[in-house]
Order: sequence, then structure tokens, then C-alpha cells
Amino acid sequence: MNWEAEVIRKKDDLIQDTQSFLQIESVLDEEGGKEGKPFGEKVDDALQYMLKKGEDEGFTVKNVDGYAGHIEYGEGEDIVGVLCHVDVVPAGDGWTTPPFSADIRENKIFARGAIDDKGPTMAAFYALKILKDTGLQLSKKIRMIIGTDEESDWRCVDHYFKHEAMPQIGFAPDADFPIIHAEKGIIDATLSFTYQQTANHQRYTLKQFTSGMRLNMVPDEAAATVTAAQEHDAELIKTAFKAYLADHQLSGEVKNTADGLHFTLKGVSVHAMEPAHGTNAGIHMANFLCGHELDEQGLAFTSQINALFDQDTRGQKLGIACKDEISGDLTLNVGTIRYTQNEEAKLGLNVRYPVTADGKDVKKGIESIKGAALLKFEDSPPHYVSKDHPLVKTLQRVYEEQTGDPATLIAIGGGTYARSLEAGVAFGPLFPGRPDCAHQKDEYIEIDDLLRATALYAQAMYELAK
Repeated sequence: MNWEAEVIRKKDDLIQDTQSFLQIESVLDEEGGKEGKPFGEKVDDALQYMLKKGEDEGFTVKNVDGYAGHIEYGEGEDIVGVLCHVDVVPAGDGWTTPPFSADIRENKIFARGAIDDKGPTMAAFYALKILKDTGLQLSKKIRMIIGTDEESDWRCVDHYFKHEAMPQIGFAPDADFPIIHAEKGIIDATLSFTYQQTANHQRYTLKQFTSGMRLNMVPDEAAATVTAAQEHDAELIKTAFKAYLADHQLSGEVKNTADGLHFTLKGVSVHAMEPAHGTNAGIHMANFLCGHELDEQGLAFTSQINALFDQDTRGQKLGIACKDEISGDLTLNVGTIRYTQNEEAKLGLNVRYPVTADGKDVKKGIESIKGAALLKFEDSPPHYVSKDHPLVKTLQRVYEEQTGDPATLIAIGGGTYARSLEAGVAFGPLFPGRPDCAHQKDEYIEIDDLLRATALYAQAMYELAK
């Protein structure tokens, strides 16, 4: 079978369907959630789009209460799972073209979700379509499981697997090629800080400070509102802010408003699995603010952020730093900051710890933060599949046959749906040497890579289910 040739026959339809799919703004909407559409209208629209395509092609489809669905082809008792998701992170600002326009330029499709994970989801669907259209005989079922809450709390797969069978083996087209067989443990923690109300006798009062939208993204913007005791003080802090931006090669601005001086600072957002590749706007804002004569509450909060997290994405200051040969360093991201004067302040942390480490030790370190109460703690344990497992061996052979390159095994800090399976790995779509633009502005997928991934997925599905 010439898998690449089969994909080329469907190239135009694949590209058009990918664009249409990407034009659905499938960002989580908690407030708009309701029965049958738990994560909002747009996320449900994306789920329904894929299920309708499956139905139109004659596949077996099922919607599991709007939390997830599946598209299935083949016969037999055993199931090969292909775990995808249709939800995307918020688009953010600064895009060259609208983030849900699915604009094509330079042979790339630009859109939020292009590489994570709607482009690969469509590639997997077309791979399944190739198997059906060519009439290849299978001895197992291939089940595309389509989640809707991967970028947040994984409530979709939790609900799905309470009602549906667990595949014996499978892969998630939601990370890197060749094969990711080890994924770090992932901890999401929310901390609260309460400070006594005190009279303000300082030059500046921090009224509000916010940064970040998701724990699994490095914040690309922070905002703070500050009042100054004297007009002269206001001019001094404005000048100091401009100098800070220049010294750190950052962009931002300060404006006079009815509520006080409003500061905004721009960072660089990347996926939290390697926060050192981004620029955390919230930590920079805290670093700037704590260097001034703030009110007691504001100074305590910003100083604590600065002391614990400034220039430390490895948890060394918290005493949780660790690493192993399989998966590397623990990483730490301050994903959200929320502060309003005389109210409870909150920090949201995302920690990714090595496969040989224990999440309980990380929790102890977080609980040791002075004055903090742990409001929320969620731990998804590490996931690891042996290099000798038949799933790994099969995917290695497929990858090497089609690309001619060695199928080296990778460990990552990201969490994919593969960890939902006892024997699951991540398989693409990002090819070696390609920049990882997931969760960033101007996210894209190379059209050539979309086609190559589709061919790999088609052969992989066949080899695992034949």
C-alpha cells in the first residue's frame, strides 16, 4: 500500500475540512455549559462537526452526553484507541490574521488549534477514512475517541471511560514524532493568601493585579492598578516602569485612569511543559512592583511571588527540584495571579515532575509556602510505556518505513490523552526540527506535515488493527 499516494488523492478535501474545523472557536465556556453541552456551545459545535463527518462516512458514531464521542471502524472484540481533542486554549492577542480564520499562507494553515489538536484530529479522521475506502480487512475495532476538555481538567475522558470500554492499546496524535513513551506527572495547584487590612501610609497602593488565563500556559500579559500618594510619586513610578521594560527588553504601557495608574506588561506565552522558553508577564510585573514602596498587603504578595518564583522554573526555591534520566527536570509555571486589595489573593501553579518522582513530595513543597492555603490540588501521575512493548515496536517500524529516519523514543512534560490508557503513547504530529507553536500566537500546521501525518496514522492504525 502506498499510503502517501492515498493521502494525496484526498489532499484538497483534507485541507478544506481542516480549515472548516479550525474556524469553530472551540474554547471552554464554563458559564455557557449545560446538560448535553457541558463545556459550552462552541466546544459542542466542534464535537458535533466531527461526529457528523463520521456519520456521513458510514462510521459508527456515539455522543457520550456531550463530554466526548467516538468514531469507530472495524470488527472484533479488541479496540485500538486514537485519542484526540477538539477544545483549544484561548487565542490571546497579537495574531497576524484572526486566530479562527484558518488562513493559508506559506503553505501553512494558521489558527488556534492547528497543531494542538484539531489539525491532527482531522488527519486521524482521514486516516480512518483511507482504511475504509480501500477496504482493508481489520481484526480489531479502531476507535477515534474525541474529547472536549483536554486543555483544562480532562472531565471529558473521565466521564467517557465511566461509560465506555477502555481500548487495550492506542495513541494520541497530540505531541511529537517519532514516539513519546514517557510523560511527566502533572500537578495543578491553586493557593490562596489572606492579609490583614492595614492603614496605608506608603507612597503606593496596589489595588489590583492579574495575570494569566490557564495554568498550562505561560502568561503573556499582566495588568496592575496602583494609586500614588502624590502626583510626583506617580511620575516617578511611571518613569521607573518604562526603565524596567527597557532593561528587560519587554513591552508594555502605563495609563492614567479614574482608578489610578494602570500598568500592562507583555510576555511570551508558551506551553507550561517548558516555561523557560517563554516570558512570564506575571512574574515580571511582581518583580517590578515589589521594588517600590507599596502598601503592606501589596508588598507582601508581590514580594512572595518574586522570592519564590523569579527566574526559577525548576522549583529550586520551593525545594521540589528533581530530575531523572528518562524524563528530565521538574518544571514549574505560575499560570495565574489574582489580587484585589483587601480580598483573598490567589496563585495558580502548574508543576510537571519526572516519571520516577512522587507527587506527594511536590505537594509537601507547595504546602510549605508561608501564609498559603491550598485550595485545589490535582495530580495526574506520570505515564510510561516500555520501549519493548509491541505498541512501541509497531509504531517505530511504521515511522521508519515511511520517513527513513530513526524512531527514537521521547519523554515530555506535556500531558496527552495517551496517559488515559494503560498502554498508550503520543505519536505526532510535530516532526523533528519543526518549531513548537502550540498555545502561541500565529499557531500553525505545515500542510506537508498534515499530509505526512495522515499517511503515518493510516498505516499505524492498520498495523495495530489488522
